[in-house]
Amino acid sequence: MRDIRELESVLQSIDGKGYKAYHEIKGEWRIGDFTLVVDHVQGDPFAAPSRVRVLVPPDVAALPHESLASEPRLVGVAAYLARRFGEAARSVARNRGSGRSGTIEIETPGQEVLRQSAVIVQPDGAVEARFTVGLPAAGRRVLGSEAVALLTGDVPTVVGASLGAHVADEVMSHALVNEDAEALRRALAGLGLVAFVADGASLPRRSGIDQRPLEGERVVEFESPESMRVTVELPNAGRVQGMGVPPGVTLIVGGGYHGKSTLLEALERGVYNHRPGDGRERVATVESAVKVRAEDGRSVAGVDISPFIRDLPGGEDTRAFSTSNASGSTSQAASIMEAVEAGATVLIVDEDTAATNFMIRDRRMQELVPKRSEPITPFVDRVRQLYETWGVSSVLVLGGSGDYLDVADTVVVMDHYRARDITDEARRVAADLPTGRLREDADDFGARPARVPLPGSVDPSRGKRDSDIKVHSIGRVQFGRAELDLSAVEQLVSRAQTRAVCHALGLLGERFIDGQANVAQLLSTVDRILAEGGLDVLDARRAGDLAAFRRFELVAALSRLRSLVIAAKE
Repeated sequence: MRDIRELESVLQSIDGKGYKAYHEIKGEWRIGDFTLVVDHVQGDPFAAPSRVRVLVPPDVAALPHESLASEPRLVGVAAYLARRFGEAARSVARNRGSGRSGTIEIETPGQEVLRQSAVIVQPDGAVEARFTVGLPAAGRRVLGSEAVALLTGDVPTVVGASLGAHVADEVMSHALVNEDAEALRRALAGLGLVAFVADGASLPRRSGIDQRPLEGERVVEFESPESMRVTVELPNAGRVQGMGVPPGVTLIVGGGYHGKSTLLEALERGVYNHRPGDGRERVATVESAVKVRAEDGRSVAGVDISPFIRDLPGGEDTRAFSTSNASGSTSQAASIMEAVEAGATVLIVDEDTAATNFMIRDRRMQELVPKRSEPITPFVDRVRQLYETWGVSSVLVLGGSGDYLDVADTVVVMDHYRARDITDEARRVAADLPTGRLREDADDFGARPARVPLPGSVDPSRGKRDSDIKVHSIGRVQFGRAELDLSAVEQLVSRAQTRAVCHALGLLGERFIDGQANVAQLLSTVDRILAEGGLDVLDARRAGDLAAFRRFELVAALSRLRSLVIAAKE
């Protein structure tokens, strides 16, 4: 293996040459006590940066042996090291010429702890970090001395400060907290719960675009209503108490700005683990919980929305409904059926982002507009059936529709950010103040959805490229020739996760969509492939820019692809 002196010599020898001369540094280099691997050299200083890796042996990484004892611990440690690497890179990176010269960047995790490909920790303690560097240039000429400073100075400084100089207590904290989070989520089924919020959890966030915990005297730590308090035994934290959310229909009610949506968002993101200090480390929701909402203008392909909407003017068949411009009600109906198709067992709904006419039709409106003129069967008339027929629970935030009290199993009120169980009171109110509302047509749901995508309708190619996927933001993607809008898929939490979802979508289109396999079977195929080969099976570049996702985000992306065509039902 070539060493640091040879690397310095090569870089000095290409100083002043055209930018393509940097191709001479591709390969492996021994830099002190770690290995630097240059996998891809960018075409010019203004292009996407060069992809590199560092391989740190176990004795150099020197991670505590106990932090490597389980898979969840390894994932927690890897996320911690990726954040440390990102912080160190931002502190040393500097401009070293034209374009992106001198940059050092890694895909840095947010508050959620996801399996990711930026940093991989092996069971023996070896660490691999994948990141990008901007190779220095003046115009399109190599700056050899600046490249030496970058690759043999800045990069080793970042590696030493993050992968080789960590605090053992911090490493163990990330390992143990992540292991506890996994154990908590696994325990929910045995406890007869769909979600859990620990006493002492800090749920508020800094803003709608900043998921870090809100700090200050205004933050009220969560405390479970006594009637809903359960105890769970975690492997590291021991006995933890908190509010258990049972299956069925759960309402979260209360006045505006009292914490309803804050609690719901914590449950929504409780399908993922969280880093120590996040405040939601011990908030867990079953992995098969899906947030659904209205989404005007989205594409819908071959979805059976007839349990909610039928007899449309013009006679359109809603058993295989397709549109390029869905309304709020049709989009929400489609999202529910797509989630069920993928195996969802809990629906999470916030009244503020739902279609009003989909959620409820009160008695006065029923009198004014008779059922024969209304194609929508509102969710209030279906929510119990979803649970009783398919075992799909619902957790809903409501502030303006008391009709749901008639179908609720559990009612929690948020009052000045404190939770109270008011189920008995809600039942009394429902009995004392009947609305006179008539239950609308609610036939059986029938068979679960089983759409079959047609070959060629999921195509990631563009021009001469077999796969052209560009993730502009968490919610906006170029997928082949199509623009894919995922902005309403609220359980996508990082660009790396969106990128992995879209690569999985491309894999389905290239290899597995054959006109025979239905959506659930295709999702299971992706689950199996990822379980066997990890995230790297999605992208041969091994660029370190992917994060794990659930099948529910994948089906959401598939369903919103405007080119998707579903086989006609026989």
